[in-house]
Amino acid sequence: MNRRVFLKTLLAGGTISTAAVGITWFSIDMETQPLTIKHTLTKLAKIKQQLLAMTNTEDLISFTTGKWDLNQIFNHCAQSVEYSMTGYPEHKSEVFKQTVGTLAFSAFAAKGKMKHNLSEAIPGAPALLETKPLSTEYILTALSRFTTSLTDFESYTGKLQPHFAYGELSKQEYTLAHAMHFNNHLLELIVE
Repeated sequence: MNRRVFLKTLLAGGTISTAAVGITWFSIDMETQPLTIKHTLTKLAKIKQQLLAMTNTEDLISFTTGKWDLNQIFNHCAQSVEYSMTGYPEHKSEVFKQTVGTLAFSAFAAKGKMKHNLSEAIPGAPALLETKPLSTEYILTALSRFTTSLTDFESYTGKLQPHFAYGELSKQEYTLAHAMHFNNHLLELIVE
């Protein structure tokens, strides 16, 4: 591919991606809840109480409205937090992270809300298999993993790893990203 065609393709892709980020930004309402690890842990504690009160599998299945069950959602969110400390298995290109990724994170941070495909796995992460039969035990194990990842992150003092799409994030930015990420998944949970 010659340089001119490459640059036109890159610019066209960047324009489309930038437009998509702009559309996403305008379609998201501002978040009114605190975007902290502490507030996220409080939400998880309430969800745990609801789960413990459920007596049959049908209740567990109807607790979510998306493609993933609760086990998959909690493990996915835990993976994201863990990878911020240990490193993501795969990354978008540096060009993507420095353009589209940075723009997307800035747009999400400005609104305090994220919008993403809620059944898309983290690139290179182990598959999140549907739990059959779905049980409170599996879900509570996944919830505990997510809770532990958040408390580990909160006390973590080492170097944070670049996000696979957003690139380098500070601890404060990662806190925001983790809270927004879970809040987006929370839209598929039937919680009181």
